[in-house]
Amino acid sequence: MRDAEEFDALYAACAGRIVGHVYALTGNRGEAEDAVAEAFMRAWQRWRTVREADSPEAWVRRVASRIAVSSWRKTFNRIRAHRRSAVDQTVPGLNEDHVALLQALQRLSPNQRRAIVLYHLNDLSVAEVAAEMQAPTGTVKTYLARGRRAMADLLTDTHHEETHHG
Repeated sequence: MRDAEEFDALYAACAGRIVGHVYALTGNRGEAEDAVAEAFMRAWQRWRTVREADSPEAWVRRVASRIAVSSWRKTFNRIRAHRRSAVDQTVPGLNEDHVALLQALQRLSPNQRRAIVLYHLNDLSVAEVAAEMQAPTGTVKTYLARGRRAMADLLTDTHHEETHHG
């Protein structure tokens, strides 16, 4: 019974945060929810190992991110084809700033996007991001610097387009 209670407590404490993290990585809430559900299923199957991890939440977040990125890579060509057509990309409940942010995040490299999301949206330290990404802190700092620079350029370009066309 202790296992189920501990697992349920972990789920209640962090499932929403992890969905938000994966959503920021993928830009698709349904995919995020599916990836997180799959990650929690895997965590339950390996619960005795997962609960002993330094951070069970980080374990689930890492697995969910990998699942989502794998899924994202498989469907990338389909998404690109849809973008070429005149598909409405609006998402109910999101304002223009949120949409611009998600679109800019999607244009970063996967490592830059992951570092930006972990650091800025999940409030992890550089050391924690490095541990989760299994990369040296210097590499994470580079991902963050390049990602921020790219985001600034992308968001500035979006703003200039809107002010000149709107």
